This record gives sequence, C-alpha cells and structure tokens, in this order.
Amino acid sequence: MGEKVERVRMTPAARRVLEAAERLFYAHGIHAVGVDLIAAEAGVTKKTIYDRFGSKEQVVVEYLAGRDERWRAFLDACLEQAEPGVLAVFDASREWAGEHGAKGCAMINAHAEISDPGHPAYAVIAAQKAWMLELFVRLAGEEGVGRVLMLLHEGALVAHGMGVFPDPFGVAREQARELLGGGVRRS
Repeated sequence: MGEKVERVRMTPAARRVLEAAERLFYAHGIHAVGVDLIAAEAGVTKKTIYDRFGSKEQVVVEYLAGRDERWRAFLDACLEQAEPGVLAVFDASREWAGEHGAKGCAMINAHAEISDPGHPAYAVIAAQKAWMLELFVRLAGEEGVGRVLMLLHEGALVAHGMGVFPDPFGVAREQARELLGGGVRRS
C-alpha cells in the first residue's frame, strides 16, 4: 500500500470490533460512529477496543486497509478470469459495488471526513487511489489515457454511491471503450 501503515494483530475480540466498525463506518460515516457504539455492536468493552487498537483512529486504519486488501484481491481475481484489460476493471467495480458498495467507495467517503495528511488513515486512502491510477496507466499503456480512465472510474463510483443515474459503471465502461478506440486498443 505504498507508505508503511502500522497494523494490529487480530484477536477474536479485535475481529469482532473491526467487523462492527466496518458496518457502522460504512453505513453512518466515521465521525458519526463513536467507540461506545462500536463496543456495544461488537459485544466488548471500550477498554478492549483501546487495548487491541490503541485508538479509534487505528480502528479506522484497519477498516480501510482491510477493505482495500479485499478490493485488490477481488480485482486481481477478476482481471485473471476476464480477458485482461481496462474494461474488466469497470465490470469488476460494478460487481463489487453491487455486493459491497451501496454507498459508494469507502475510500472516497473516508476522504470526505479525513483530509488531514497527518491522520494515520490518510496514507491508506492515498495509497489505494495511487494504486488504482498505476493500474489504469499500466493497463492503458499511457499515462494520460490512464488518468482519464481513472477519472471515469472515480466518477462512476461517486455516481453509483449517490444514485445519480442507473448503471454509472456501464456508462463509464462505454466511455472507456470509446476512449480506447472502440475496443481495438487495450480494451
């Protein structure tokens, strides 16, 4: 994930905390969810959270890092199964969003709340987006095209999360196909 991020060793209680925090943070926002609510949902005490994670900020780091790891593994598997190329990223994102992303991209949502580069979770957010840009540039074979593809992808994530219009990933995929020359280049 680029910059080294401190991670927590997961005990059964820490896993319960993280599972509860993931549901709550994604559904309600990071700032709206307090340690008391996480503890209650996880069936642990606040002391357990602080003993395992040290701070709410570290719970946020674990939430975002875990989600990023799962997304990367999912996308890698999709790219291995599909004909390799940019369009497969849009297809994978549509599938992921259908299963895990009714409220849009967890990283974009987190960045709306955490824009301070000094926050420990900021590095996770920035690294995930840098990784996506590198992926698009590599798949497109050209930096400028990769940047445009990332903009299409990120726009689809936001439009999906906000319910702006039906199938934003399909619209973005079609625009990507056109950008790449009707599927002739690196599609």
